[in-house]
Amino acid sequence: MTYQETIGYLYDRLPVFQNIGARAFKPGLHTTKELCKALGDPQDKYPTIHVAGTNGKGSTSHMLAAILQESGYRVGLYTSPHLKDFRERIRVNGVCVPEEFIIEFVAGQKFNIDRLSPSFFEVTVAMAFSYFEKAHVDVAVIEVGMGGRLDSTNVITPELSVITNISFDHMQFLGDTLGKIAGEKAGIIKNRVPVVVSEYQNAEIGDVITAAAEAANAPLRFASNAFEVKVNDFSEGKMLVDVIEKASGRTVSKGLATDLTGSYQLNNIAGVWAAKDVLIAKGWKITDDAVRSALQSVRAITGLKGRWQQLRQNPDVYCDTAHNTAGLTMTLAQFETVCKGRKRFVVGFVGDKDISTMLSLFPKDADYYFCAPSNMRALKAEELQSTALEHGLIGKTFGNVNEALEEAIKDSAPTDAIYVGGSTFVVADIESL
Repeated sequence: MTYQETIGYLYDRLPVFQNIGARAFKPGLHTTKELCKALGDPQDKYPTIHVAGTNGKGSTSHMLAAILQESGYRVGLYTSPHLKDFRERIRVNGVCVPEEFIIEFVAGQKFNIDRLSPSFFEVTVAMAFSYFEKAHVDVAVIEVGMGGRLDSTNVITPELSVITNISFDHMQFLGDTLGKIAGEKAGIIKNRVPVVVSEYQNAEIGDVITAAAEAANAPLRFASNAFEVKVNDFSEGKMLVDVIEKASGRTVSKGLATDLTGSYQLNNIAGVWAAKDVLIAKGWKITDDAVRSALQSVRAITGLKGRWQQLRQNPDVYCDTAHNTAGLTMTLAQFETVCKGRKRFVVGFVGDKDISTMLSLFPKDADYYFCAPSNMRALKAEELQSTALEHGLIGKTFGNVNEALEEAIKDSAPTDAIYVGGSTFVVADIESL
């Protein structure tokens, strides 16, 4: 098969969550373990770092990968979903897995795919583990897909576990309280493996994670209790931050530049800083120069896209993959601060989410351009328009995000600002991304 035929086979043969949602969700580790066993358990052949969370796990994974790469290590990075190309999910030192490897892997695993009937995600996880072994990585950063306890990636025993922000998302799978969701995320905590939590949010979440760490004899550190990360300035497209050690009041890094300029990155940076300290204590060679070099060029080093990314100026256009209430709350607050003129929103959502709470976050005094992502789960633009009207949001419908964005730019004065988002898949459809 060609590469396109191989990818087509994976999408046609296997249940894909991004296309069909709940029907593709396959909790449990048995199938992944069987796939990995058939491959010789490649996930056990190199050190790993496991990253879970509701929001921030993708950015955190990319930052950690960039830091390790700038420190001279050969770094595997597994993330999901992809935005433009399936190969984005599996990278080594920022370079996507070759098409030839995917073709060969799928051809060699057809027997096991037929025998085990895995999900799309289970196959991609096993594929990543296999590729990292064959690429001779020094370490792999592995982002959890959903939850943690029953996520396919949870077959690894990492050097370090990291848990970022926890909020309401995928409640039909993870539970209807923050405590229950935290319990699923804490399922990545392993016996005696250090765990860093980026943010101490509240006792409901904190107590669950603390109990899980104590039960596993896992050293636990809440990064936000140890460090404060404050915005110092913005310069040449970079956000400059100070990292302050709370116990001593000492500034441990001043004017640290990062090309990830979303305000929500402050908590992620605190988590990354704490994770970096844990790795150094375990013997990993990471210098301050490597951290500075990495964080100012995360996008270039790892290929990260879609996190508070400015696409153009005059009018300013920003996109973000925030797709739940907690994420949108932060990105919309930041959008409010950068818009000097009229606010315009190009938005679309998937159809199997309750979007009422998210729509209530958007301002009524703005112009809306409703669209649908090119995804089987997409909410039709006309349905979104109708639901949005119930929240006082008025706008027109468009066939896709690019038509909507083109119209929004045409309608804008140079001082206006446009926000594109609502769903990861809307951002993925942007041609100029």
